[in-house]
Amino acid sequence: MPFYIQVVFFRTILFMFELKKIISSLLMPLPAMLILGFVGLILIMFTAKRKTGCMIVLLSLTTLFLISFQPFATRVLMPLERQYSAFLPSEGAIDYVMVLGSGHVVDDQIPPTSELSRTALMRLSEGIRVMRMYPGSKLILSGYSGGSEFSHARMLATVALALGVSKSDIILLETAKDTWEEARQAAAFVQQRKLVLVTSASHMQRALNEFYSAGLAPIPAPTNYLAQNNIAQAWEKYTPRARYLEQTERYWYETLGLLWQNLRDWASGYEETALENAPQQESNL
Repeated sequence: MPFYIQVVFFRTILFMFELKKIISSLLMPLPAMLILGFVGLILIMFTAKRKTGCMIVLLSLTTLFLISFQPFATRVLMPLERQYSAFLPSEGAIDYVMVLGSGHVVDDQIPPTSELSRTALMRLSEGIRVMRMYPGSKLILSGYSGGSEFSHARMLATVALALGVSKSDIILLETAKDTWEEARQAAAFVQQRKLVLVTSASHMQRALNEFYSAGLAPIPAPTNYLAQNNIAQAWEKYTPRARYLEQTERYWYETLGLLWQNLRDWASGYEETALENAPQQESNL
């Protein structure tokens, strides 16, 4: 393939990846309801449709209240998180423990543990916990740079080294941008060996789907559980809070991800069927 075609191809892939992220960000509950609220205000201030605008603003505020309410947020997120139980040691050897990437910042004025997002730190600590149950296993850390000077995999490795993991036991996947790429890069060297997959509990189903499609059958090790029913204080349970909004956002993000995954797989299957039938159709002419 000529070099300029390769450049155009990779730029198109990058553009599609960034476009997907932008669209999904705008479809999250908070920005979506804020946009809806601003639409209502515009109708009130600049048009004669003030009643319609008031109804839209009321809908926006009511929805924001509801999705920040613990009974609602927990009800929608918990079934997604509790599909797989926490990892327990089992008989037999484990060859690899893979920690899927999340977010980070690069800031020399704060400790490495604070440079990782809360989700990334939770995933990494669970990966190290599982790894230490199986001496001789390797820790796979993944994630691209995301525009910063260091890849996410390398930032995870920095913290892992600080927590006592040997450098020789760490494998980095520094170019994987999403779970689809992480699964296929892991499949290249994991092959038929035993793998434990560590990611957020809400993300586990979607992650397993990608690894299954890549030919792997990892053992799930979910972590970073957000939804809890055991909240006794009424002021904690029945007042809107940012952490409950986060739970609703997590549910919605993963639901959109599963819908996209199913649509992509359906389109891929349709394309493969069309390609398989093409020679036969041509021979019948």
